[in-house]
Formats: sequence, C-alpha cells, structure tokens
Amino acid sequence: MVGKKILLRVENLVKHFPIRAGVFKRIVGWVKAVDGVSFDVYEGETLGLVGESGCGKTTVGMTILRLYEPTSGRIIVEDEDTTYYFMSRFKASSYIKKTYINRFRKLLKDYGSVDSLLRDLEGVDEKYARIFFEDAKGSGSRFIKYLLSDIQEKRKNFRKNMQIVFQDPYSSLNPRMRVKSIVGEGIKAHKLADGKKAEEMVREILRDVGIIPDHMYRFPHEFSGGQRQRIGIARAMALSPKLMIADEAVAALDVSIRSQIINLMEDLQNEHKLTYIFISHDLAVVKHISDRIAVMYLGKIVELVDKKTLFENPLHPYTKALMSAIPIPDPNKRRKRIILKGDVPSPINPPSGCRFHTRCPIAEKICSEKEPELREVEPGHFVACHFPGGL
Repeated sequence: MVGKKILLRVENLVKHFPIRAGVFKRIVGWVKAVDGVSFDVYEGETLGLVGESGCGKTTVGMTILRLYEPTSGRIIVEDEDTTYYFMSRFKASSYIKKTYINRFRKLLKDYGSVDSLLRDLEGVDEKYARIFFEDAKGSGSRFIKYLLSDIQEKRKNFRKNMQIVFQDPYSSLNPRMRVKSIVGEGIKAHKLADGKKAEEMVREILRDVGIIPDHMYRFPHEFSGGQRQRIGIARAMALSPKLMIADEAVAALDVSIRSQIINLMEDLQNEHKLTYIFISHDLAVVKHISDRIAVMYLGKIVELVDKKTLFENPLHPYTKALMSAIPIPDPNKRRKRIILKGDVPSPINPPSGCRFHTRCPIAEKICSEKEPELREVEPGHFVACHFPGGL
C-alpha cells in the first residue's frame, strides 16, 4: 500500500507445539501450527485473517501478542524487533547473536566497508546495524547489553500498544471483578491515572462502547453476551493501543448482535485511528470490516490481497473453494460449488510440497514435490500456488 506506514511486519513466523509422551514426557513430535507466515499490517487498516478451524490463524494472533513464544521468525513493530522482548536473558542474547551479530559480521566481510553495507540495508536491519557498528563499535556484548538495557520498559510499551479481544465474552471476563476493575486494571497497571481520574477514564471508555457508565459497578454475569463483548472491547481500548487483534470477536454472538459489534469496532477505528487484525472463519464478516484479507491453510498463507480483488478474482484453488461456499441471497442466481475431496491433513505430519495438493482439483506432480512461495502475481496480489487462477 503506497504511502502508508507499516505498523507490524511478521517475517517467516513459525510456531510448533511439542507432543510429549511416556513417563518422562519426552518430545515425540511437533504440531506445526504456524509454519513460515509473513505479512505486513499498515497503520489504520484492518487485515482479515481467514481459514478453516485448525489452519493456525488464532495461533498467529497469539504469537504476535507473545501469548505464545514464537519458535522462530521475527515480529517487528514500528521498526523495532520485538521478538526477544519476552525471552529469558540467555535466550534473548542467543537470538540477538544469531539474528543480528553473526549476520552483520558476515555482511561486513562481503561488503568490505560499513558504509556500503548500511546503504543496502533498510528498516529495522539498518537501524540495528547502525547501533552495532556505530554505538557498540562492533562489539557483540555491547550490542546485546544495549538492546536489553531497557527491556522492562520495552515490554511495558509492547503490552500497552498491542491488545486483544477474545472470542468468548463469557469466559474472558473475570466473574469476581466489577466492570470498573476489569476496564480500569490496565490503566492502573500502566499508571496512566488513579483515583477519580481513572474512574472518569473508565466512564468515558464505557460510554464510547455503548455501556451505561453507571453500570461499571456491576459484575459480568449481569450483562448479555453482546454487552460483555463491548466490555471486552472497552478493556482493550483502555490503554489506547495502536494494534488490536480481534480473535473471532463476533463468533459467539447472536447474528443480530454481530453487526452492532462490527459497526462499533469500525467507529472506534475511525475515531481513534486503530489498526486491526480481524481473525475469523466467516468470510461475510471479514468482507464487511477488512481492507485486505489473508487466507490461511494448514499453517501457511495461501493468498493475500485487498478484499475487492479476493471476492471478484480469487486465484488460489482453496480460496475459490471457500468463495463457492458463500450463500447467494438472490434465489435467481446460481454459483458453481467446488467440493474439496478428503479431510484437512494433520499439522503433525503435513504433506510434502504444497500443503493443499492432497485436496486440490488442479494438482500436478510439481505440487507434491515443491512448495510454492507466496509471490506477487499481480500488483498487491500474493498467491502461493504453482498454477494461480488455474481452476
């Protein structure tokens, strides 16, 4: 998106969960929930993340927020590498050495001079290279010390700027806490206000999300599902975040309430210049709220493009199959339904090559042998397929 600033950059994100068995709980395998996902999120946009259950979309969101620790990859927020923020000091040092120190030293040998090296780097790589060569004078220990010196402050700012709205409004709110405490907890933790000022902030936030401010003294069980989700949104909004991840935020709500919550989120986005990652399996909801949409299958992004193009001209066979399943409200129109054969393979032992080839109606020999890269086949249209548009 030309002219827009990148707020979040996810590079080759991997999250594998260990499978343990036996008396000693030894690792006998891995669930490859997310396996090499890359995308950018621009300031003020809504990126929809869609796919079937088990495709890894929620794990992507949880890993970005560091509710899960990534197995590998980089999570860059406003040209700051946040990947090591919540690691132990030993793991963080190892990550910094592997990701930056060793690479910068190798690049220096290839380029011959620091100036020529810096000219070819950009973004976070250029920023960290300057710190390494100019501030740390090429010393690995100084560089690590520099990056970790204010780690507590970095963690605090990260938590303030990155918030989540969970799927289930019934289990995501503490039943023993009043709404005032639920919404105001973050305000006090980050010392944004206290006493009457904090209470006034809570009142204003509740008013913004459509909850009567005087209801702040009630408990969660006294509210309906839609009202509880509004409280969940208020809790996330309390810290004025830059990025909000909505994980199936309307899936547990009645259909009549969903549109109200979606419209509320859009109003808040316009008013507070929020950026969203909207995770859902409902294509109709994602189409309504998103600017761009990423389609996931078995831990991979298979297609990424603006919503208009995705719905009018999907190029990946899996995306086409999803689109064919959307009901058409006009009874006089018909759409050819694409029925996929077989079940989704196990993420413990995913297929070789393209992960969709076992169910793909246009699969060829190369599909089982070589994994397709997510490449730009048209301006702004990324597809991971050897034969994009071939169905």
